[in-house]
Amino acid sequence: MANHKSALKRHRQSLKRRARNRVSKTRIKNTVKAVRLAIEENDAAKAQEALQAATAVLDKAARKKVIHDRQAQRRISRLQAAVNKIA
Repeated sequence: MANHKSALKRHRQSLKRRARNRVSKTRIKNTVKAVRLAIEENDAAKAQEALQAATAVLDKAARKKVIHDRQAQRRISRLQAAVNKIA
């Protein structure tokens, strides 16, 4: 464990960020899973709706630097292509 005051603060900050990032990553996984499930069911309307939600979540995570912005763009692009395929 750290002994310096600044190192202790840095540790506290990293724990807060870790908790925040875990929430964000879980939300990403769940929204992407909803899109994929709608695609499996061939429900174009539901898939489009879920895609909009997933896009918002991925963009927000990229803005907050939880995931890289190009990773967010890539995921959105692949989901969009899959949704377009069933439409």
